[in-house]
Order: sequence, then C-alpha cells, then structure tokens
Amino acid sequence: MTDTRRRVKVYTLNEDRQWDDRGTGHVSSGYVERLKGMSLLVRAESDGSLLLESKINPNTAYQKQQDTLIVWSEAENYDLALSFQEKAGCDEIWEKICQVQGKDPSVDITQDLVDESEEERFDDMSSPGLELPSCELSRLEEIAELVASSLPSPLRREKLALALENEGYIKKLLEIFHVCEDLENIEGLHHLYEIIKGIFLLNRTALFEVMFSEECIMDVIGCLEYDPSLSLSRKHREFLTKTAKFKEVIPISDPELKQKIHQTYRVQYIQDMVLPTPSVFEENMLSTLHSFIFFNKVEIVGMLQEDEKFLTELFAQLTDEATDEEKRQELVNFLKEFCAFSQTLQPQNRDAFFKTLSNMGILPALEVILGMDDAQVRSAATDIFSYLVEYNPSMVREFVMQEAQQNDDDILLINLIIEHMICDTDPELGGAVQLMGLLRTLVDPENMLATANKTEKTEFLGFFYKHCMHVLTAPLLANTTEEKPSKDDFQTAQLLALILELLTFCVEHHTYHIKNYIINKDILRRVLVLMASKHAFLALCALRFKRKIIGLKDEFYNRYIMKSFLFEPVVKAFLNNGSRYNLMNSAIIEMFEFIRVEDIKSLTAHVIENYWKALEDVDYVQTFKGLKLRYEQQRERQDNPKLDSMRSILRNHRYRRDARTLEDEEEMWFNTDEDDLEDGEAVVLPSDKSKNDEDIMDPISKFMERKKFKESEEKEVLLKTNLSGRQSPSFKLSFSSGTKANLTSQSSATNLPGSPGSPGSPGSPGSPGSVSKSTSQMAAITTKGGLVGLVDYPDDDDEDDEESLPLSQKAKVESS
Repeated sequence: MTDTRRRVKVYTLNEDRQWDDRGTGHVSSGYVERLKGMSLLVRAESDGSLLLESKINPNTAYQKQQDTLIVWSEAENYDLALSFQEKAGCDEIWEKICQVQGKDPSVDITQDLVDESEEERFDDMSSPGLELPSCELSRLEEIAELVASSLPSPLRREKLALALENEGYIKKLLEIFHVCEDLENIEGLHHLYEIIKGIFLLNRTALFEVMFSEECIMDVIGCLEYDPSLSLSRKHREFLTKTAKFKEVIPISDPELKQKIHQTYRVQYIQDMVLPTPSVFEENMLSTLHSFIFFNKVEIVGMLQEDEKFLTELFAQLTDEATDEEKRQELVNFLKEFCAFSQTLQPQNRDAFFKTLSNMGILPALEVILGMDDAQVRSAATDIFSYLVEYNPSMVREFVMQEAQQNDDDILLINLIIEHMICDTDPELGGAVQLMGLLRTLVDPENMLATANKTEKTEFLGFFYKHCMHVLTAPLLANTTEEKPSKDDFQTAQLLALILELLTFCVEHHTYHIKNYIINKDILRRVLVLMASKHAFLALCALRFKRKIIGLKDEFYNRYIMKSFLFEPVVKAFLNNGSRYNLMNSAIIEMFEFIRVEDIKSLTAHVIENYWKALEDVDYVQTFKGLKLRYEQQRERQDNPKLDSMRSILRNHRYRRDARTLEDEEEMWFNTDEDDLEDGEAVVLPSDKSKNDEDIMDPISKFMERKKFKESEEKEVLLKTNLSGRQSPSFKLSFSSGTKANLTSQSSATNLPGSPGSPGSPGSPGSPGSVSKSTSQMAAITTKGGLVGLVDYPDDDDEDDEESLPLSQKAKVESS
C-alpha cells in the first residue's frame, strides 16, 4: 500500500505571486553525491520522474505552516512549497531539515530572514531578542510605535514576530480590545488598529494561524473597524454575524471542512473589505495572506470532491422536480461558487475536478435548470455552463450529440442556450452576448479534435446544422419576410447583429456546411433585407456578411448571388446613402474594389451588365470605371480569340497559366531549361512563330473602332432604364439630374484628407498615381486586352505594362 504520509504536492511561486502546482509525488530525504549534501527528493507518483531535488542548505530559512506545509526560498525570486497529505509526513521531513541545520524541531522557522544592512547587523549583534512592552492599556501607544518602527527592517520584523509568537501577545492585545470597547476608549482603539495592521504586514503564517483561529478572528476584525482616518467605525462584525448567513444547502458532516469554509470566507473578507488597499511597498508584505487563502481553497475543493455522498445528494436534489424553487436556487448558487473556487486549481487538478462533475451528471442537471422559469437560477446555470465550455468544449459537444439521439430538438441543451440568447430581456443584451461567445466557442473548428477513427468537426457540424441552425436563424427569417425589417427597434437590431456575427464566423470557418445552408435557405437574400434598417450598425453587419462570402471567391456563392440579383440591395443602399462620406459608403466601395482587384470575372460582368447605369456617374473613386474596363477586357477576349494567344508570348515575373489547359505547350514550357533563357526573354512557341505584328494588332484596331461606335450609341440610351435591366417592381430608381448631381458633386464637396475627391484619396484626379481616363483605357487595351495569362496588381503603373511590349507594337498602338 502506498505510504500516504510522504505524499506531497510541489508548488512554486510565480511572478504574479500565485502558487503553481508542479505535480504530486512522494518525498524522501537522503545524501545526493552530485549536490554534496542531504537533499529533499520528490518523485512523481504517475511515472516516477524527479519533480524536485533540493539540497538542504544550512543557511536557508525553512518555514512550517498550517501543520502540513513547508515553505522556503532557493533563490532571490524562487519560492518553493511542499503541501503534505498528512501532518505526520510533514513532521517527519521537518525533523530531517532541523537535524541538518541543527535546530529544534519545535520551531516553525529554522533561520532568521537576514536582509539588513551591515550597520543594522552590527547594532543587533548585542541584542539577541526584542523586548515587548508589557501588554497594558496605558502602553498601547508605545507598542504601536514599536511595531511601526520595526516594519522597515527585515531583521527587526523577524524579531518582533518571534516575540509576538512566544509571549502569546496577540491574545493579550485582543483582551485589551474588549476593555477599550467597553470603556469607549477611541484613542486606544485607534492604537490597536495600527498594531493589528502592522502585525498583518509582518507576513508571518504562525501569527495568521493565531489571528484566524475561531476564538480570535472576529476580535481581529473588530480591531480593524477603528481606522483613525475614518470619522465613523465600520460595522464589519455586524455584517458577518447578521447579514452574511452560512447556508448548508447540503448538510456537511465533516466539522473540519465546515470550519475551513468559515475561516476562508472571513479571511477573504478581511483581505478584500477590511484591510486598506496596500501601497506599492506593502503589497509584497501580504503574500503569505494570499497563500493562506489559496491553500485553503485548494483544500476545500479537494475535500468536497472526495465526498461522493455530498455530491450525489447535491445533483439528486438539483434535478428532483419536487425541490422547491428557493432550495434549487441555493443549490445552483453553491455549485456556481464551487466552480469558481476550482479556478484556483492548477490544470491537472482542474481536469480531475471537472471529470468528477461530469461523472456526477452536471450537464443533464444544467439542462433541467435552464428549462426553468426562474431568471436568477438560469443566470447562475449559464455561469456554470461557461466554466464547462471554457474548460473543455469537446466534453459539451459530445454530450449534446449523444442526447440528440434520444430527445427532440426543442429540449436539446444547445438549443436551450440559443433560446435564452434570443429571449434575453436585458435592453443591453448582456446575457445574450455571453451566450453568443459560448456558442462561438462550441462551433469553432480550431478547438475540435481529430482522431484516427473519427473527426469531431465533421460529426458536430453535421449535428449543429441539422438540429440547431434553424433555431439560431429563426429571428432573422421571421423579421425579413418583406422588403424592410418587420421589427426595427434597437433591442431587435442588437439581437440580429449578434446572430449575423455568429453566421459571419460560420461562413469563414465552416466551408460546405454553411454554404449549403445559405444557398438552400436563401439566407443571403434575407440578410440583405437588413440593409434597409434604420440602424447603421445592423446594415453594416449585413454588408459584412456578404463581404465575407464574396471574399471566399467561391463560384457556387457567386452563381447564387448572380441568379438572385443580390447586389440590388447593396446598390440601392449605396445610392440612398447619397453624397455622405461615411462607413457605409466606404464599405460598399471597398467590396466593389475587391471584386475589381481580385478580377472576379463572373461578378464583374454581372455588376456592369445590370447596375452600370446606376454607378457610371460615381467619379470620386475610379472603382466603378475600373470595373467597366475589366468587363470590356473580358468581352474583347471572348470576341477576339486571337488575342488569347498573346498569353503564351510574354513571360515575366507575373506569368500565370490556367492549370486546366496543360497540354503540349505546357509540356514544352516545363522541358525548357530556364538557365538557357535570359531574364524577361519571350518564349515563342512553334505555332506562333509565323505571326507578325500586324496579325496581332489587327484585332486591337478593330476593337478601338467598335468601342468608339458603342460610346456614341450609349449616349442615346434613356436615363430611366431599369437598374437591373429586367422588369422588377420591387426596385425602381429614378436617375434624375439631381441624383447625378449629388453623386458627382462629391468630388468638390469637401477637401478634407481622405474624403472622396480630396487630393489624398486614391483615384481622385489630383492624387499621385491617378491616370486620365483616356490614358488608362489605352494602357489597359494595349497591355491587358488579350492577355488572359497575366495577373493584374492594383498598384502597378500602366506605363510599366506598356514597357513589357516590343517597341514596334507600342508604336503601332500609339499611331492608331
């Protein structure tokens, strides 16, 4: 049987003054040749690896705390602690340490913490101890001055602490406190406040154990009520005894556990509410107080976790329909606080904690609680659920997929969460925001596991889109049945914005699941109805959703957008925005600019063929004219196949071939030794050798003539032509001279930096890099008109493209 006496946890103090658990093992002491001395050794109970090997140095100060802790410092900023399972094991190792250092095992510290100056060391050599004044009411001021004068010196602090311990001084001070209160001696009470506060700053565990004992702690709190800087005393004891009530939702049979809970609550209250906020210099003086609370919480969680009878009763009452509402609320609040305590545990301990709760049935219990009407209970249950999701989302996903095989969609845990998000009554939707964050964590593929046998991503997303997505999108679909949102109040708009945010996340991360859902349910059309909302943030959320879809450059999405004419609401919102230079204006222009820069041919053709008449007068940016040029280049390639052959003539750093046309020409390309070619040299294939410049330029000349003819024809087109080029009663625009004036006037409306038409805005007439209309068109025709194989970069100058053509061709183009 394993020797539990020697079973310990190893802790180290991190930079944030928090204890990190380094593992559990068994401690022993023995001579280590490498370290040349007696050492403490801790081997892990899991695999026998060495967790700790520390030489017992004769001059190191070891402290024994709370009967089961040994704490020491190995370096200036490296503190270690051994937490023993049993007091006997702690005593045994403590005796070994004291034996090496030649100390009496009855002491709680083996060395004085010497850190004083040479002068102090010399002065104190002749005074081995510190004499305290007799503990009398008349000498309280003298005692307060002695405590205050000892705090700056580490050596004097240690001597004062030892004197307070050895003489039972704290209990004598607390007796005088009762006398002062009975006599209403305010001056004496003020001195006692300073004395007790100073004792806290001595940072000594042995003193804390006396002060926080059952018989002393309330008197210590009483002393701290009489702050001299306050005109009236605080009523901390009254709060702790009358207002704060200890409720045993499930009877705790272990008296030690009950006492530990009381003590921890009161010490935490002292730290948070009673003690004044420590100064920068005092903060490190309370590190032992932080450690005292930390180890108490670890102990409480461990003792409760091991009490199976207690946890079984807790979950049985939680899920019992006969439990009254008040009792259930207390049970849920206890479980919430229990989970909050677990956050102090180290990862491996927290792992065991949540596994225990999972085995006890915490998720089915939460499902029952979330289905209740009590808002406070549901709120506490949501907090517990957030602890579980943040700790292990895979555990939650596995549970909801298993319950789907037995229950209807309406009562699934994840659907209950979605319904609470939708039905949040808070005007600011604080709860809904929290729940949306949890849903986002659950559907995030980044934290999903993949094993050899199954993929969690495939299984869970299949489940989510089948059983849950319709619940999430229900408010969106219900509110977008007409051309405008049926409800457009602020709270509804906020909720729809949250749903859109989650859907946008899905578009980015879920590939075919969300694609099938959007196309089959016509979700994008419904979302774009929200572009007509009076709330700009909601309209922008809808636009962002579409922008994310376009950003994928997926032809399935593109065909869906074109077939349903889903640029119509965007163009309408753009025109309704008028000449205002705002986020809506910029976001819509950026979307069309993306289509132009990325050369998404299908969308370019769709936009120009259906919406050009509405957009042609926008000249404060060159985006729409650039789209028109792209469109004309595409048409020219289709009308003049000869120009396609030019892509095999030019080869430079931007050369790109279509992967689907790898035939004989590509074979020749890959077989050509690049070392035999000079940089930028053209590769002329045999089939093209017979072509001369006149053959290549002939289609371009014809294109120029036809273009001039088209432009003359376009001037005769009526301005009231339907925007989309089809009969659509739902969308009619009037292109009056006033509208055109508004759109065009933006170029002269303002000269602020960054505004449309300002000298600093891209594409404005006065901005660097802008090219006149005729020049840009000519450059596009001569260099890009038939070169399907070239990649277009938006920041390339057209003049650079012209230089890539032979001089003879350039001359012929210019002469035409």
